[in-house]
Amino acid sequence: MDKRRKRVDAQAESALRTAIYSAIAAGDMSVGQAVAAMRRISKLTQPEFAKHRGLSVQSLRAIEADKANPTLDTLDKVAGIFGLQVGFVPKGMRRVSWRDLEEERSAQDNPGMTAQG
Repeated sequence: MDKRRKRVDAQAESALRTAIYSAIAAGDMSVGQAVAAMRRISKLTQPEFAKHRGLSVQSLRAIEADKANPTLDTLDKVAGIFGLQVGFVPKGMRRVSWRDLEEERSAQDNPGMTAQG
């Protein structure tokens, strides 16, 4: 495993994945945030993920930064391996990021600690 990535137990990773899927379904994540979250779930760098999904690194970076207008085919390439399909979702009232969800999960796992330490 890449030393840059913290090891996370399977239960915590499953809870984080569920939180991400819920945020996506509720429209609380932008396309870029959702793609970045899915890439992070897979524990791949941008170049690794781009190669795995048949995208250029430049395209992936633009998508994750919400500066691209990816085609449905491109979104299907990314979402398909996660058991997701591209479709209409309601606009959420709040925007959450991968970091927000990870901090919420961490706070649930360690009720007495804050995200700062």
